[in-house]
Order: sequence, then structure tokens, then C-alpha cells
Amino acid sequence: MDIRIAAYGVIIDQGRMLLSHWNEHGRSGWTLPGGGIEGSEHPLEAAVREIREETGYDAEIDRLLGIDTMVIPAERRNTGQAPLYAMRVVYRAHVVGGELRNEVGGSSDEARWVRLEEIPRLKRVSLLDIGLRLNAEEPADGRQR
Repeated sequence: MDIRIAAYGVIIDQGRMLLSHWNEHGRSGWTLPGGGIEGSEHPLEAAVREIREETGYDAEIDRLLGIDTMVIPAERRNTGQAPLYAMRVVYRAHVVGGELRNEVGGSSDEARWVRLEEIPRLKRVSLLDIGLRLNAEEPADGRQR
């Protein structure tokens, strides 16, 4: 079994959520900004780096919201011969700088602020719903979001 650990940010500001459009191997959908951990990188560092790469924004992590895992059977994978165990570390974060831009040369092709009420109508990956659920389950951290 292959293993992939990734880290993501739930960023909500003034009724909008920062999303990344994943588009890879003929599949696509809106998701949380984030992605795979590189080498010995800490998941917190990976989330900050991936948010910057996918959206152009510098972010700070507020708190750990949770960890989600799933197994993708080999026959559903586009690469590799073995099933994939995916561990997704989900943080609440906020933007501290930078400018919105789309990732170039990565697995996402667009970054966008989306009003929370519009999210149910989007074509999205399950991680987006997981992030929203984890965020709703955690108490507010005092930030006005």
C-alpha cells in the first residue's frame, strides 16, 4: 500500500471561503487549498507552503481541526499499482498577505473566494465537505471570520 500525507487549510473570511480547483488526470473539483508533505516537512509547514503555491496568499495557521483518512483502491488510482492510504491533516487558517493568483504547473488550475452559500452548488471533492464539517465542530477561536 502506498501512503500519502497531506495538509490543508480551511480559510473563511467575511462569509467567503478560499478554494482551490483541483484538476488532474481527467478529474476535477473544488477543494481546500493544500497538498502533499515534502520530505521531513511538518504538516503545518506544508499547509502554509501549499496555500501559498495554490492561491498566492501567505497564511498563518490558527488551529488543528482534525485528521481524515481514506483508502483509495488500486483500481481507482490513475498511477501506481497499489491501494493508496491518504492521511489529510486539516487546519483552520487565515490570510496575512500576498495576492490571489492561480497556481501554474501544479495539480490545481484556479483559486477563488466563494460565498459559503454557493459551495453546495459547486462540483467539489469530498475533502471540502470534510473541512467544512471539521470547522463547524470546532469552537470559534476569537478571530472575526
